[in-house]
Amino acid sequence: MNTWLSQLKYLVIGTIFGIIFVKAEVISWFRIQEMFRLQSFHMYGVIGSAVMVGMLSVWLIKKFNIKTLDGETVVFHPKKFNKGQIYGGLLFGLGWAVTGACPGPLFAQIGVGATVVAVTLLSAIAGTWVYGRFREKLPH
Repeated sequence: MNTWLSQLKYLVIGTIFGIIFVKAEVISWFRIQEMFRLQSFHMYGVIGSAVMVGMLSVWLIKKFNIKTLDGETVVFHPKKFNKGQIYGGLLFGLGWAVTGACPGPLFAQIGVGATVVAVTLLSAIAGTWVYGRFREKLPH
């Protein structure tokens, strides 16, 4: 049964994650610009730490067969590389550099009062819709 109460854990975790983003200055437009201008190690350290935690987590999940909170087995499917991932990554990086925001922190940025980021959020939603609409015609 999927009630709103069963989804509350995701709201709580997301809120805590957003607070951590704010306190670590991960959502700071200035920090993101410093990263893209190669002026500061801060964001590279955060991203590198996230990659290491992700790698360790996947290893632990596979080694100890850790299950989800609902008791389901976690399955990792192999991903096939295609050139569309290069184009998408370049487009994503360009959007990130121009707007100073990637999709994760958008809600935290809006939450701290940077309401102009709502334009970026709407653009991300529109881009997702466009991709879904033309997915079959794009190189995969």
